[in-house]
Amino acid sequence: MVFKKLLGALGIGGPSVDTVLHQDHVRPGGTVTGEVRIEGGSQDVVIERVALGLVTRVETEHGDREGSAGVEFHQVDVSGRLELAASESRVLPFELAVPWETPVTAVFGQPMPGMTLGVRTELAVAKAVDKGDLDPLLVEPLPAQQRVLDAFGELGFQFKGADLEHGVLHGVAQRLPFFQEIEFFPPEQHAGRINEVELTFVAGAEGLTVVLEADKRGGFLSSGQDVFGRYEFSHQDALEADWTRLVADWLEQVAQRRGGMFGGHDGHHDHHGHDGHRGPGMGGVVAGAALGAGAGIVGGMLIGEAVEEVFEGEEDEG
Repeated sequence: MVFKKLLGALGIGGPSVDTVLHQDHVRPGGTVTGEVRIEGGSQDVVIERVALGLVTRVETEHGDREGSAGVEFHQVDVSGRLELAASESRVLPFELAVPWETPVTAVFGQPMPGMTLGVRTELAVAKAVDKGDLDPLLVEPLPAQQRVLDAFGELGFQFKGADLEHGVLHGVAQRLPFFQEIEFFPPEQHAGRINEVELTFVAGAEGLTVVLEADKRGGFLSSGQDVFGRYEFSHQDALEADWTRLVADWLEQVAQRRGGMFGGHDGHHDHHGHDGHRGPGMGGVVAGAALGAGAGIVGGMLIGEAVEEVFEGEEDEG
């Protein structure tokens, strides 16, 4: 699918830009290809720079105040200085590498409620920068990430929501200044003992880290009184791991130790290894929420419209 967005002209008679993405889905660590098409205006101009950036919305805290802001977390140059004659057309092909830690925003092609991400084109002319509109981009899970989501579905978790939190996870090799939290209600048999479970992926070229947090009471970066699980694998080992067993075992430990584990235990558990078991695949735990209960949020709303709405007021908040 191809997305086209017309950027505002840089001044009266200035150039305009269409950015065309050759695909609307990508995985972390993948590459998005496309073209930046520039149409000259009524006069000659010198374009200093054309760049593409990945932009998302991150939850922030300032003292007692909570909010959110648009954050550009990755940028590449498409072109340096170029002269554009009046009415001249230029086509600039590009390859945009997607960072491994890019958050998951869709499952089985369905947008994840609470998540959005876009590609923004910037055009610099005469020291003025037009950041332009956003082309929506859906980020699908890596195969190993999908296996973890499948395990959550098999165990009876119910999707609650997702967001991006500003900060760095303790003990995790993290490059981006934020991390994703995918929130779930626990399986029915643990209701009452566990309020919720949050799932975080931190992927890299060498492998995948999965962080689990139960009964959030102040956040990962605060007192350390929540119960955590941390699993670090190579991509192949993460794909072959029995995530249903790993998550079930951790969940049972949390439930059993719920009464006395919050008193200063750091909750960090490193697990290595796998047994090669593969589950039947039930990653629809998130996709189903987007189509079912979450349809009131996503259903009937074009993805592009959702992206534009999410980033309204970005300059004010910045």
